[in-house]
Amino acid sequence: MTDYDVIRNETVIRRNDQISGTMDDLVSRAKHGDQDAFGLIYREYVQSIYKYIYIRVNNDTKQAEDLTQEVFLKALNNLDSYRFRGKPFGSWLFRIAHNLVIDYYRKPGNGNITSMTESTIIISEDDPVASFEHSSEMDEVKRAIDKLPAQQKEIITMRFTNGLSVAETADALGKTKGTVKKLQHVALVKLKKLMKR
Repeated sequence: MTDYDVIRNETVIRRNDQISGTMDDLVSRAKHGDQDAFGLIYREYVQSIYKYIYIRVNNDTKQAEDLTQEVFLKALNNLDSYRFRGKPFGSWLFRIAHNLVIDYYRKPGNGNITSMTESTIIISEDDPVASFEHSSEMDEVKRAIDKLPAQQKEIITMRFTNGLSVAETADALGKTKGTVKKLQHVALVKLKKLMKR
């Protein structure tokens, strides 16, 4: 374990507050060969990148792990080409993940991108009634999301499943923030109507 405790709101906090900095500082240090800095970047993003890919590859754990590893290898190998353009570093990683998933499905025999209904949600089994109710509600939401057009579904997934900001989503998908906001709004209106049925 490193001396670093947590990354919060793009700020790195070292145990005992000896060192602090931003994600941009970590990226800069990683570009200069600081392995600990890249390790912190990895720890910050690995779960959300994995979750994004896992849903996209039909809940195939091994494939999701492989593609997640490939995202970070590509990021490490291409770190020198990363330029801060006012967009969070995470959106660059999600762009790599997005492109790798597309490449994965372009290969023969890999099928189609999974629908939201096929993705799994882990629910606590401490309260079976609450677990069942939550599961039923989530199934209904997933069925509604599956009825959305592909772009809207992708934006809803990135924004609400992966917790990306509008800017991160826009950068990851190669769209403007305005386009993401519009597609998100239209998708949420559609979801509301679908859920009322």
